Amino acid sequence: MPVPQPGQRINNYLLEELVGCGSFGQVWRAKHHMFDELVAIKIPTDADYVQNLRREGVTIHGLRHPNIVRAIDLDPFSDPPYLIMEFVPGDTLRTAIDAHPQGMPIDSAETVMRGMLRALETAHEAGVIHRDVKPANTLLCVSSERIGQVREEDVKVADFGLGRVGGLTAQSILQSGSDANPGMAGTIAYMAPEQRESGESDGRSDLYSCGIVLFEMLTGKRPHGAEVPSNLRPEVPGRLDEVFRRCYARRERRYANAAEMLAGLSSNAPPPVPPQAPVSSSVCCSCSKPVERGDQFCIHCGSQMVESVPRCDRCRAYVHGTDFFCIHCGKDLRVGIV
Repeated sequence: MPVPQPGQRINNYLLEELVGCGSFGQVWRAKHHMFDELVAIKIPTDADYVQNLRREGVTIHGLRHPNIVRAIDLDPFSDPPYLIMEFVPGDTLRTAIDAHPQGMPIDSAETVMRGMLRALETAHEAGVIHRDVKPANTLLCVSSERIGQVREEDVKVADFGLGRVGGLTAQSILQSGSDANPGMAGTIAYMAPEQRESGESDGRSDLYSCGIVLFEMLTGKRPHGAEVPSNLRPEVPGRLDEVFRRCYARRERRYANAAEMLAGLSSNAPPPVPPQAPVSSSVCCSCSKPVERGDQFCIHCGSQMVESVPRCDRCRAYVHGTDFFCIHCGKDLRVGIV
């Protein structure tokens, strides 16, 4: 397909500047040819992904929420095909995190996460699972230098192109460059174990990714082993450690939905632990709180509960003996665990 050029007219808009480039398409900032209106236009550069552009446009057009990037127009039959979206003038959350290597202001991290969860709550209620929640797909209406002034309404979740809608996967072009794993919807570093191992996902899979994003906003790093945010940054309140633990856990132990996680963020009390069946429950020998048989670490105090914990031989991260892939680097564990 022809490569778009500055000054080219798409619908009523003139392309101004390339602002994002993925494996199968580009995103341009464009301006209305008559009015002082800026938009973002996604244009596929691979003909095989035109149908997926259509699916993405239809999906986000149905998700009307202030925290979701709005679709303005779509024409998959034009030359070139295009999806026109609202233009978000600030930085991505990825840029904001990189600008704060020791962690963003705690209040700002909570505000951003609340905005993300409100977007996901709307999507999940509509039957849409994002499946690629990560900092690069979260846009902010403020610059990284002004992150301390961010408001919930400044947060815009983008790129539902890998989302699942009614069981259909729309593997579309990405709004920004992505390290999404070929043949697998999502990005390994933020992907829930069940999504990585079998491709299965539901709203709780997006919440697992939110937990990793929350940890990264608070510390500047992604989680490793049994770490909680306060291990790296002592001023992080314990309630945020608990919110992270409830996300970074097996699917049945996570928050049931985005609304429950929002309540956990707003509460000063630790979120409740889901009841466990007596046949599979046990207690931690260090803190005496309930855990599930087979857990290698206590989700409450972090104590190791088994004699030996397997580790990935590539990145040395702790893994579970039943995992097929390392949740940290994506290595196939069926060919080597130490």
